[in-house]
Amino acid sequence: MVEDKLKIIQDACENKKGVDIKVLDIKRMSSIADYFVIVSGNSSTQVGALADDIEDKMEAAGYHATNLEGKNSLRWILLDFDDIIVHVFHKDEREYYNIERLWTDDSVHETKED
Repeated sequence: MVEDKLKIIQDACENKKGVDIKVLDIKRMSSIADYFVIVSGNSSTQVGALADDIEDKMEAAGYHATNLEGKNSLRWILLDFDDIIVHVFHKDEREYYNIERLWTDDSVHETKED
């Protein structure tokens, strides 16, 4: 089930040309989720489109976000699907916050470069 969710999220990110898609396996390090998915957009418009496509495709598959934050700012949108938390960043915010640095290199499950 988690793998199905990850596939839907990754496909949505790729569909909207998300940049530097990373899936971090955090289940051994945190109880808040099993995975973080982190993706960047090059503009506020792209950030919104990424978040909308992820949410739409997940809902179509029967998965609903239990929490959604940042949709008004279009700089850092968080979509919480319980076992997966998706962070959709504007490229500048991602560089500034660099949340990947909080997790060990062992946590990187898959990386896709554009």
